[in-house]
Amino acid sequence: MDTRFLGVGVALVTPFDTNHDIDYTALKKLIDFVSEGGVNYLVVQGTTGETSTTTAQEKLDLLKFVQDNNSKKLPIVYGLGGNNTRAVLETLKQTDLSGVDVILSVCPYYNKPSQRGLIAHFTAIADASPVPVLLYNVPGRTVVNMKIETIVELAKHPNIIGIKDACANFDQYMELAKLCPSDFLLISGDDNHVSPMISIGWKGVISVIANAFPKEFTEMTWHALENRPDEAAAIQYRFLDMDGPLYAESNPVGIKKCLEIKGICSSEVRLPLVKASDELGVQLTAIMTREGLL
Repeated sequence: MDTRFLGVGVALVTPFDTNHDIDYTALKKLIDFVSEGGVNYLVVQGTTGETSTTTAQEKLDLLKFVQDNNSKKLPIVYGLGGNNTRAVLETLKQTDLSGVDVILSVCPYYNKPSQRGLIAHFTAIADASPVPVLLYNVPGRTVVNMKIETIVELAKHPNIIGIKDACANFDQYMELAKLCPSDFLLISGDDNHVSPMISIGWKGVISVIANAFPKEFTEMTWHALENRPDEAAAIQYRFLDMDGPLYAESNPVGIKKCLEIKGICSSEVRLPLVKASDELGVQLTAIMTREGLL
């Protein structure tokens, strides 16, 4: 198991200015903030980074900027996936992945492949990738759930080292912990379930919340990993009421509002998303104040 990816990876947001151009000054501030907060690795251009609305050149520019401003020299995971296998393979071929430790490749969306199709898709990516691959299962966005037997089969591939799973199905989580090889990284994609998932054998989280609350979320995750469940639960409960509002107007609208409240970056997002409503801002501020997160 690659122990660099135990604990908390933060799925970095992409800050924008009022013209919806990338705000690199704010991005540097965010990288420094989460790094000082103790996160274990950085995830560039995952869903939370609004990868659907960044251009191919912006994706490369964002990766290089994070690499150049990675003050703590944390491991880097880069989002590289899609629903056109041939296009993903071409992108792999054309992308300089020097300095990238792992790619995170999402389950194909919209075209609803069969489980056999998923195995063929990810096998092709893993065969072609010069760096290890993390699978990403998020049926709430892709419609298709990677089934247990599909993940177990893909875990046999020497270049597929783990999965980020956000299916919200504890039966699936337990079966994966039971059936996957011991060195296969099982990483939560659901901030609200990190502590209980670790209690059944999962190894950490790729987190949205850690953008704005890196210290608290990293402490919580390592309490759980180091068998201090009471301490982990106490912090997990502080975020319980935040989970619904964070996603009420889609991700990363809520977490960007939290970051704006904390003075890290603006809450601007790119269309078709729109920034948080005033009502959501009031709700998030109230929760942050009540839970001592401001």
